[in-house]
Amino acid sequence: MAQQAYLRETDDGGSAGERPGSPLRRLAGRLAGPWRGDPRIWRRGLVLAALAVLLALVLVVHAHIPNDVGNLGSLTETFLPWFGVLVPVLLVLALLRRSATALLAVVLPAVVWLNLFGGLLTDKTGSGGDLTVATHNVNADNPDPSGTAREVAASGADVLALEELKASAVPVYERALKPVYRYHAVVGTVGLWSRYPMTAVRAVDIELGWKRAMRATVDTPDGAVAVYVAHLPSVRVKMEAGFTARQRDKSADALGEAIADEGLTRKILLGDLNGTMNDRALRAVTSQLRSTQGAVGDGFGFSWPAAFPMARIDQILVSGVEPETSWTLPETGSDHLPVAARVKVATPDS
Repeated sequence: MAQQAYLRETDDGGSAGERPGSPLRRLAGRLAGPWRGDPRIWRRGLVLAALAVLLALVLVVHAHIPNDVGNLGSLTETFLPWFGVLVPVLLVLALLRRSATALLAVVLPAVVWLNLFGGLLTDKTGSGGDLTVATHNVNADNPDPSGTAREVAASGADVLALEELKASAVPVYERALKPVYRYHAVVGTVGLWSRYPMTAVRAVDIELGWKRAMRATVDTPDGAVAVYVAHLPSVRVKMEAGFTARQRDKSADALGEAIADEGLTRKILLGDLNGTMNDRALRAVTSQLRSTQGAVGDGFGFSWPAAFPMARIDQILVSGVEPETSWTLPETGSDHLPVAARVKVATPDS
């Protein structure tokens, strides 16, 4: 009789010290206590389960969300990584609701999000590379352009692109960067500074009516590289119009055509594209070039807004060179963070 009582007690997880691991068993028993024997755990939380399935569907079919009304598809894709925040929220609500159905449903968006963005959670940075590049939207209203120039130059970049250059501030940037960069060119509101000679500098028409993109050949010690600098038009989120990005999309198509016509094999695009790699509207560009952040970055590399980065709209995209590492730089006087990358230009037969 005593032995039977002992067995009943340990089977219920109530005996603390008789067998190894019993504290964990007791904790599990306490957590499962409110759920045990409750047939409603499968009937409760159906709305939460439906929301979890809907979230998974948005993550899976985001490319098919139409842009016809307020560019809803592009807006969704711009902030797509942040949809993952909803997963732990739904998980907590499912636990509070004590719904087994909702808990199982939450697994769906969790798995889909990890499939899309799980690779960005790991550090893929390398230590190689023979060319360091950086880009920064310096903000036309930057209160300290000289300080911003010194900060980005301190990154060690061999090639530096600046966007949103106000005409009156250009001489300030030129003076501050001259000790580091022997060569530079400014076209409209964008500029390129380089330690190596630059040739074939020209404006790139992105159908704006004013100059916000340029191209130059940078003659690095390991070969010539076509470097593009671009600042695509801004986008706005308006209650009456949604995500207004028509001009940005048109300029992206024009930029994509220019890159497609490029004669050099090695290509690097630096700039503020006012869009993320997930945004289908940038496909004319992103289908030709790969993101250094996605390939060899550490984390998401969000660059805007600087105070609380929520999206990576400042991009370093490459083709014909091998990305080795990518990172964001500390905040300057701009509302964007600078971004940098190191790439390998040299090839075995170069």
